[in-house]
Amino acid sequence: MKLTLVVLDGVQALDVAGPLDVFAEANRLLPEKDHYQTTLVGGRPDSVMCSSGMEFKIHCDYPNFHAESDLLLVAGGPRYPEYQPESAFLAWLSERARNAGRFGAVCNGVFLLAHAGLLAGREITTHWDHAERLSMQFPDANVRPDKIFVRDGNLFTCGGVAAGIDLCLALIAEDWGHELAMKVAKRLIVYIRRDGGQSQYSPYLAVGPDEDSLVSKVLKYVSDHISDALTIEDIADAVGVSRRTFSRAFAKHAHVTPSVFVDQVRIDFARKLLEETDVPLKTVAFRCGFHTPTQMRMTFTRQLGTTPKLYRERFRAGDEGRAAA
Repeated sequence: MKLTLVVLDGVQALDVAGPLDVFAEANRLLPEKDHYQTTLVGGRPDSVMCSSGMEFKIHCDYPNFHAESDLLLVAGGPRYPEYQPESAFLAWLSERARNAGRFGAVCNGVFLLAHAGLLAGREITTHWDHAERLSMQFPDANVRPDKIFVRDGNLFTCGGVAAGIDLCLALIAEDWGHELAMKVAKRLIVYIRRDGGQSQYSPYLAVGPDEDSLVSKVLKYVSDHISDALTIEDIADAVGVSRRTFSRAFAKHAHVTPSVFVDQVRIDFARKLLEETDVPLKTVAFRCGFHTPTQMRMTFTRQLGTTPKLYRERFRAGDEGRAAA
């Protein structure tokens, strides 16, 4: 299995090391004839400098690499969303990806695939912090911001940093079955498949710095009355507009309906309580304005893809001995 990992200067070390270690562990368990044969391809000969200052030795620079790949992956890096690759690299990447059996990206390496014209009409994901920019910059792609990883035909993309491990475990499961992927996950002490999506790891609300904006006013009012049974009329009255005007204007600025926004605020408050306290789930639900623990669980599942109980088990501050993933 010929694996090509594309790494440019400024790459995130874990975007490279994570996939490499997953495939190396798989090789330990596979017959030699079935090994993943990995080639690191860089922007220049000899080595690449990571964003952390770590240096990786490169097997080949891209102008001199023309071999076929069963799988081609592009690693990401902190500056890649702002990076404008040179045209020669993009032409090379487009050709090599189109000729590969499968191709994809780790984290925001997907921006390089997008610049190469490889994502039009495709379903993709990336790090939650860069998903909106990716969607705006490349509107012809279907960005799924909450997914840990996404497969669209022979295209594979994944969320931030450690999600590259999830992606490569999924690739191994596809190649050799779930049992081998499980063995590799156990060796690396990671989850074979994480519950929920990236929104578990991100600050869910993204409100701008303008305190006088409609969204900021609503956030303040909802936060101050988080345990109340709020209605759209209550919130519209609080910010001084009619319900009809409020619903239309709010959706335009927040990109979600008022009711969804209120649920998101309640979830953020609940997440904090679940992470930092031991109060019972029933109390968390009451304090955050959910009518019952069942309603909170349903909202959590809908918004985050996990339950309050599982969320607390994974993110409870001070807990030790849990698998990190």
